Amino acid sequence: METAKPKILVAPLNWGLGHATRCIPIIEALLENGFEPIIASDGIALHILQKEFPDLVFLELPSYQIEYAKNGAFFKWKLIKNSPKMMEAIYIERQLTKKWVKEYKLAGIISDNRLGIYSKKIPSVFITHQLNVLTGNTSWITSKLHQYIIKKYNECWVPDVAEIPNLTGKLGHIKNPHFKINYIGPLSRLNKVDLPIKYDLMVILSGPEPQRTMLEVHLKEELLRFNGNVIFIRGVVESEQKSEQKGAVLYYNYMTSVQLEQTFNESEMVLCRSGYTTVMDLAKLGKKAFFIPTPGQFEQEYLAKKYKKEGIVPYAKQDKFVIENLYEIAMYKGLYSFKSDLDWKRLLLLFERK
Repeated sequence: METAKPKILVAPLNWGLGHATRCIPIIEALLENGFEPIIASDGIALHILQKEFPDLVFLELPSYQIEYAKNGAFFKWKLIKNSPKMMEAIYIERQLTKKWVKEYKLAGIISDNRLGIYSKKIPSVFITHQLNVLTGNTSWITSKLHQYIIKKYNECWVPDVAEIPNLTGKLGHIKNPHFKINYIGPLSRLNKVDLPIKYDLMVILSGPEPQRTMLEVHLKEELLRFNGNVIFIRGVVESEQKSEQKGAVLYYNYMTSVQLEQTFNESEMVLCRSGYTTVMDLAKLGKKAFFIPTPGQFEQEYLAKKYKKEGIVPYAKQDKFVIENLYEIAMYKGLYSFKSDLDWKRLLLLFERK
């Protein structure tokens, strides 16, 4: 009689596609090491993982209802205004987690920035690249609050390296932490493959509305002046994949991991947000890029400024970007991969404790 596989709840935050897609290598590692992942999320994060792992069990969580302001300067205040809804969602998460621990006989939990998904009864891991949460003049309190939540978990996995140089800078590194940190190295579902270049430019968008649409509209106008072949992934996950050729631009609503890997490798340069999951993908692939951080999102703005200062990737503000900015890419060295000695078998021993 076959022994039942230990079940691990994997719960990424639904904030764009980043949290969900960086959980893909974690889910694959669980499957390869004899665990049974159960996925819990909401919205497009849930949908993209359902497309990647159609045979797994999926559970729906309440939405944090994260919305961006049309004016980036008001982003923080929009979050504060929506915080009661977020707190309610976290409360419901806590109740659902207690129920699922019993119902599915869970052996462990991996939460990617979902604040209510943990249990005192089984090993619980929190994944984040933000040990410090930047929110302007309130960064000190948001960082302390985040660290207080992380302490509730058995371990915190940071997808970066501990030493300098690293990808996260002050986001993912703190002095004298009061909880266990495992630097597991950058996570990417993609691999570098030597393919002929097919596209001069790859544009890939993601993130909550309305900023995603606002950037899409702006870039479509700017691309009219671009001389070369472009593939444009809009970052809109729908039930059916759609593509449309308009002049020299090939549009897709979304792509699977396999398609994205091929497209990245076939593209000369990449235009995208400076979200950390995208940064990790670009580093793994050794790609040159241009960043447009989401207005008002301090984390993306910090990373964009960091990489520009280090001569790695140039950036521009969303309302200031013009297609001629792409000429700057040639003057920067591009992102590069960090060698990581990640041993999944050792890391996952946490969930085999009796």
